[in-house]
Amino acid sequence: MPPRGTRPDNLDDDDYPAYTMGRAAEMLGTTPAFLRTLGENRLITPLRSDGGHRRYSRYQLRIASRARELVDQGTKIEDACRIVILEDQLEEAQRINEELRAHRATSPPTA
Repeated sequence: MPPRGTRPDNLDDDDYPAYTMGRAAEMLGTTPAFLRTLGENRLITPLRSDGGHRRYSRYQLRIASRARELVDQGTKIEDACRIVILEDQLEEAQRINEELRAHRATSPPTA
């Protein structure tokens, strides 16, 4: 065990698969079937425990929560999954563009 007063790094890791399907469904206020459907639509792919049980990360729960929000507004689940995928891709592209702009601003001009 780590010394008292320290925390394992995985507690801060958004990608650490810390939540069981039941706990994830409870946290989202949905059903395990909803989470399975998100997997079938390739929105999230949970990791599996040694026993084969699905495990979800905080990042995956945020993605699932956004899909749930869209479904609650009347969007078909397949469409909600596609929207969330596109939103995630756009956010990543914007992050990369910002990094490139910052790098260009600090790099000396080439001749």
